[in-house]
Amino acid sequence: MTGDTTSIQQRIDNMLKKLLSVTALVALTTPAFASGQATWEETMAAAKEEGEVYWFVWYFEDRFRVFAEQFTEETGIVVNIPEGDHIANIDKMRAEAGRETGDIDVLAYGYDQLPNINMELFAPLTMLPEDAGRVSTVAGVDGGDVAVAWWGNQTGIAYDPAKIAEDDLPQTPADFAAFWTANPGQMGFNYENGGSGPSFFLNILRNLSEANFNDGASSPEKLAMLDAGITFFNEHAENYEITTSNSDSLTRLSEGEFTMVPAWEDHMAGLQVNGEIRDELRFYIPEMGMFGGGNAVSIPANAPNPAAASVFIDWLTSPEIQTQFNSQFGTAPMHANADDSAALVSNAMRDRSRPWAAKPFRDTVEERFIEDVIFER
Repeated sequence: MTGDTTSIQQRIDNMLKKLLSVTALVALTTPAFASGQATWEETMAAAKEEGEVYWFVWYFEDRFRVFAEQFTEETGIVVNIPEGDHIANIDKMRAEAGRETGDIDVLAYGYDQLPNINMELFAPLTMLPEDAGRVSTVAGVDGGDVAVAWWGNQTGIAYDPAKIAEDDLPQTPADFAAFWTANPGQMGFNYENGGSGPSFFLNILRNLSEANFNDGASSPEKLAMLDAGITFFNEHAENYEITTSNSDSLTRLSEGEFTMVPAWEDHMAGLQVNGEIRDELRFYIPEMGMFGGGNAVSIPANAPNPAAASVFIDWLTSPEIQTQFNSQFGTAPMHANADDSAALVSNAMRDRSRPWAAKPFRDTVEERFIEDVIFER
């Protein structure tokens, strides 16, 4: 008899859970919520009914699972972070667009990917509380009302201050050539497995060419405008090294093999926080400019937990959390009121940041660099 009673109680509990789920779903599909007219209190209540959010992000998954525990402590909403790949996550969202309900609540992706995504696949973020400090435009890409920035990144040059003084840091292509000549083998950069090396050689090519890197159109005539830059790298090939990845570059810098290497600001800061490379290494953006940008978050239109997704994005982009990202991960804060005192470069130096070269021109330039420089070494 006790077993029967327990079974009946379990059925009642399951029925109640289903009823609550249906009630929440009905509330979240009303015109008021869809148009952003629901109050934030109503959104918070619906989010707690949903109880969880699925955040698809393609890096630092283990670290973000720990980081997001504070969100759960504050709201009671569990953050689920599956293992994923950047482009694979985007493709998954596209593939699920025809389903009534997908698997993704919050999609993280590079801002440079937004022009390649149909923005109608995302829900408007008009349900978020107004916050003038949030950032929705990064590196010239406007997120409109469907994307906000949560992670700022910047490429530049990591260096060992024990080997080179700040006043002697190379700032132009000519400066780098002079450094290579005077210090053969003391600088390395990658051309694949990470974007810091490509940012370096693309900006050298940009500075030595009249080609418009902000225009994605490519042609044989436009690629021919890079001849001077290709010659520049070939003439100095004996004096610089090629590394295998972003991490390889920084590891070899930390171990004393190099004086300087291209790097990502956030990647370098994260390795320093974890004790994986030396704390005394420094970072700067040369005057010639290097690429910077950031990552966005959006809510797919068919998200299973849209209210919880909204609350999570509001938390993720808050000045308090953006300050924590700066101090713990080395990111450039994506909120005007965040504290960026832990950043590796000053705000004044950030005017040297350049938007990434537009595709498909960027792809064809990288292909030519590999064929005419790397394969010729």
